[in-house]
Amino acid sequence: MNGYFHKAYAQSLSDYGEKIFLNHSKGWILRRKISNFEYYDGMGIYPLFVCENWDKLPKDLKEIENELVCFSIVTDPFGNFDKNVLKQEFSEVFIPFKEHFIIDLSQPIEKNISKHHWRNIKKAQKHILVERCESIHLISNEWIKLYKHLTKVHHIRGIPAFSERALTEQLEVPGAIVFRGIHNEETAGMLIWYIQNNIAYYHLGASSEMGYGLKVSFALFWESINYFSSIGLEWINLGGGAGIGGNGTTGLVRFKQGWSSGKRLTYFGGKIFNRNKYQEVKRRNKTVNKNYFPVYRSCESK
Repeated sequence: MNGYFHKAYAQSLSDYGEKIFLNHSKGWILRRKISNFEYYDGMGIYPLFVCENWDKLPKDLKEIENELVCFSIVTDPFGNFDKNVLKQEFSEVFIPFKEHFIIDLSQPIEKNISKHHWRNIKKAQKHILVERCESIHLISNEWIKLYKHLTKVHHIRGIPAFSERALTEQLEVPGAIVFRGIHNEETAGMLIWYIQNNIAYYHLGASSEMGYGLKVSFALFWESINYFSSIGLEWINLGGGAGIGGNGTTGLVRFKQGWSSGKRLTYFGGKIFNRNKYQEVKRRNKTVNKNYFPVYRSCESK
């Protein structure tokens, strides 16, 4: 199992919690220390919880309920789960989270691309050479530099900011495909994808200031889509918008929509195992958003 299914991806997140494998559903979660308490909570690996056997997830949660105060996940948009079963299991909160833009590769890939995107693809191709990176270790420093620039510009914090170690390790996760856009022998942008279950999942991307000006992302996505079509994949998951909810009409949403043939919904699920401990932590945390789960971690989303 590649990508988010693989132990190496869960290991890349060890700066943010202890990785735990769920033996029945066969997915990875993080066990996280709650600040100022000898308590822990759990979350499905970021950005999506994936597993082989969704129907066995309730059995796994039963086995870990005494170890954690609470637990939360964001579902895989291609996960084979029964929404009603998950809604019953995640009794505290189970809500639509983000719409992910997808590409059905059984259709001609040119069919769904917007006119705006076509114009920018043509502009980018005049200046950008795209290559699929084979020697990952040779480009890790460039990737870190690009991604740290992205986090600074967009004020990204928490897990999505990723440590340098995480960024390096994620390049070498089995199933990772990396594309680099080059202008005058200088890296202008990069994309990381994970291939799993005949689906390419867009993981991360970043560009330099020069790359933004040269529309490097349009060249990178165009070459990526062509590559995944050529190797016989069935779907591409482009992900959703940024931030909590991630919907609306932001530039990132419009960018992904301009390639897509449709959408699939993800869900956020939250479950409290120990209500007394949950309320204790909540009372001692002064920066809370009652619409966030777990409520005592709401400050981490800012």
